[in-house]
Amino acid sequence: MTTASTSLQNLASARDLFALTKPRVMSLVIFTALCGLLAAPGALHPVLGFTAILAISLGAGASAALNQWYEHDIDSVMKRTRSRPLPAGRMDRDTALHFGIGLSFFSVLLMGVAVNWLSAAILAFAIFFYAVVYTIWLKRNTPQNIVIGGAAGAFPPMIGWTAVTGDITVMPILLFAIIFFWTPPHFWALALFVNSDYSKAGVPMMPVVAGRQSTRKQIFGYSLILAICAIAPFALNATGAIYGTAAILLSIFFSALSFRVMVSKTSEPSDMVQEKQLFKFSIFYLFALFAALVADRAILAV
Repeated sequence: MTTASTSLQNLASARDLFALTKPRVMSLVIFTALCGLLAAPGALHPVLGFTAILAISLGAGASAALNQWYEHDIDSVMKRTRSRPLPAGRMDRDTALHFGIGLSFFSVLLMGVAVNWLSAAILAFAIFFYAVVYTIWLKRNTPQNIVIGGAAGAFPPMIGWTAVTGDITVMPILLFAIIFFWTPPHFWALALFVNSDYSKAGVPMMPVVAGRQSTRKQIFGYSLILAICAIAPFALNATGAIYGTAAILLSIFFSALSFRVMVSKTSEPSDMVQEKQLFKFSIFYLFALFAALVADRAILAV
């Protein structure tokens, strides 16, 4: 084997290891964690702040790697996941497992030693929750997989907040609740138009088990709970007008899109315009809401 081909193989391996961390999903995790850190009262040295975000990023990547290690069989069936490193045959399962476990321990240790052990403990629990509770226990056994499992993705802003403060108060709990109740309408909107993938893989996602119309009603119901959670920080005087205005307007639009999904009778994925709009907007919603939180904190601090 030539030196050039060896280098290309190593590069591909590094690329596949990076793909195991689900970088697109991780970007949202990093962003909400950073917003939690920046919005928290007090200050953290920039080096420690960077270290905290790095640890959270590595922990999220570890969770994703362990998820793909366990779900290699499901991923090989589903159209949108079959090109991942494991189902595509570019990596063996042991490599993914060792990578995920090693990254998990390193991320928690880094957070504990460099920042504080409360945030490290929450990070460790978040990794365990996603890799074991959601991936191994919930996902294949209950249509409530996304509802309960959504807690895993709700921890990052809480971890960012506790990295600064060293304690848990009402505000980080509300940030957790926002992502927790955002997760079902976000993922179920996606599940509605990739329903055949989940059905083929035997994953009991809500549209597969309860049907499209029941799922649409639940999407709207969760959007209303999400709106309450999103506006709560402003209603409790924990934030200012910038966040409050953004939360109200974004939540009204989110609920309106959810209502359109609820009343839709479309069964063909290619015709599910409202569902696709809601899925795309839900991502923007979370980014915009947390960005408003940071902007609000910056204005109040001036």
